[in-house]
Amino acid sequence: MLTATCKAAPNIAVIKYWGKRDEELILPVNDSLSGTLSTDELCAKTSITADTTFTEDKMWLNGEEVTIWDNARLKNCIEYLRGIGEKKLTDKSVLNYKLHICSENNFPTAAGLASSAAGYACFVYTLATLYGLENQELTAIARLGSGSACRSIYGGFVQWKKGELADGSDSIAVQIAPASHWPEMHVLILVVSDARKKVGSTVGMRLAVENSELLRFRASHCVPKHTEQMKQAILNKDFATFGEITIRESNQFHAICLDTYPPCVYMNDRSHSVSHFIHKYNENAGEVKAAYTFDAGANACVYLLENEVAKFISYLNAYFPNDESPSDEYVRGIPVQPNPLSNSDLQSFGLSATISKNTFKYIIHTKVGEGPQRLDNNESLLGADGTPKNLKS
Repeated sequence: MLTATCKAAPNIAVIKYWGKRDEELILPVNDSLSGTLSTDELCAKTSITADTTFTEDKMWLNGEEVTIWDNARLKNCIEYLRGIGEKKLTDKSVLNYKLHICSENNFPTAAGLASSAAGYACFVYTLATLYGLENQELTAIARLGSGSACRSIYGGFVQWKKGELADGSDSIAVQIAPASHWPEMHVLILVVSDARKKVGSTVGMRLAVENSELLRFRASHCVPKHTEQMKQAILNKDFATFGEITIRESNQFHAICLDTYPPCVYMNDRSHSVSHFIHKYNENAGEVKAAYTFDAGANACVYLLENEVAKFISYLNAYFPNDESPSDEYVRGIPVQPNPLSNSDLQSFGLSATISKNTFKYIIHTKVGEGPQRLDNNESLLGADGTPKNLKS
C-alpha cells in the first residue's frame, strides 16, 4: 500500500483568466497572474492510496462518494500523469494499482473562491507525489483539471502564460516571485455568500468567447500591458500600482460578464457596496491602500499590506456592522485587533451612513503563501483499509 497526503491553496487572480481558445485542453485567450494564498487558512487537502488489493478506483469529495471516470477532467489528469510515469519511472508497477482518493476543502465550493483551482492543484500534486513525480512539470497537467489550478502549483505570485501552440505544451505557469519576496502582502476575503453561483465559470467563459466583443479587445490590448505593469509592481513591491491594476482588472472582467449575451451577473448589491467603500477608503488615504478583486462570484477579495489590516477592518466594521463581530467565528484566520475609531474619525471618512447590518457572513484574513506541501501520513484522510476516516451519513 502506498499513500500520499498533500494540501494546496486557492489563488486569487489580479490579472483575470476568462475565456478559452481550446475547451478540451483548457487553453486561455489571455495570460493571467495571481497570488497563491496561505494553506494555513484556506486549502484543499487530498489523500491518495494505491494498493494491489483494491478492485476499483474510488473517490470521496467532502465526505461523499463521487464517480471518477465520469469526470473527463479528472480522468485526463490521471492519464497524463501515468503517461509521464511510463517514461520516467524505473518500476512502473504502481501505475497499474487502483486508487482510493479522498479530498476535502476547508472553504466553500463553487462560490467564487477558486475551490476548483485548489482542488485540482492538490490532486495533481498528491498523485505526482505518490508516483514519485513531484519534481516534474505539473502546471500543464493541473491546467487540464481547472485552468487556474496551474497557478496554485506554485506559491507566491504566479503567471499563467496562455501559450501559442495548438497542443498547449507552452501554456504553463511560472513563478514571478515567491511569497518571501513580499511577505507583507495580506488578503481579506469578505464572504457575502457561500452559496453556489448561478452560472458556472465554464458556461460563463464559453458565452463570453462566443459573443463578447469586449473580451477580444481586452485580451489583445489590455492584458499584455497590465501583465507587464503588474510584474514590475510585484518585483518593485509597488502596492499603489499593484492595487490600481487589480481593481481595473476586476472591473474589466465583470464588464465582460455583462457584455456577454445573455449577461452573466456575479456581483450583487452587497458586492457593489464593498467596491464603493474601498474607493472611498483609498480616496480618504490619498493613495491606493486596499485593492478589491471579484472572481466569478459575489465575494470580495481585498489585497492590502499587513500594516493596513487593522485600520481597514476597523472602518469596515464601522460601516458594515455585524452581530457576530468581533468573534473568531466572524473574522477567521490570522488574528487581528481592530483599532478603536472616534466619531471624528468616522465623520472625516466621508460616508454618510452605515450599510445594512450583517452584510458579510464572515471574513477570512490570510496572506500570500507557499505552494502545495506534502503532509505526514498521520494526517491522511484515508484509514488503513483505504476508506475515508470521515464520511457523511
